[in-house]
Amino acid sequence: MAIELRIPTILRNYTGGAKTVEGKGSTLAELLSDVDARHGGLRDRLVDGAELRRFVNVYLNDEDVRFLGGLETPVKDGDTVTVLPAVAGGRT
Repeated sequence: MAIELRIPTILRNYTGGAKTVEGKGSTLAELLSDVDARHGGLRDRLVDGAELRRFVNVYLNDEDVRFLGGLETPVKDGDTVTVLPAVAGGRT
């Protein structure tokens, strides 16, 4: 069993068009590094230095990882991690 990482449409060019990819690791940071080893450039779009980029929302089993420990959030086999780009808009 592995950890499923759900990829938004805007980042699927890094995964060859795949909606989901699998990875392993004990923390979110390790998972992203593992996935990046096969899908180069993806991690750089999600992480800035030692933190998640401001415009990227990441959920572990539907819970925002910013409230769970950020990149140090523990993950395990069977978990689902969802990446959602922040959306802005409205009237001006």
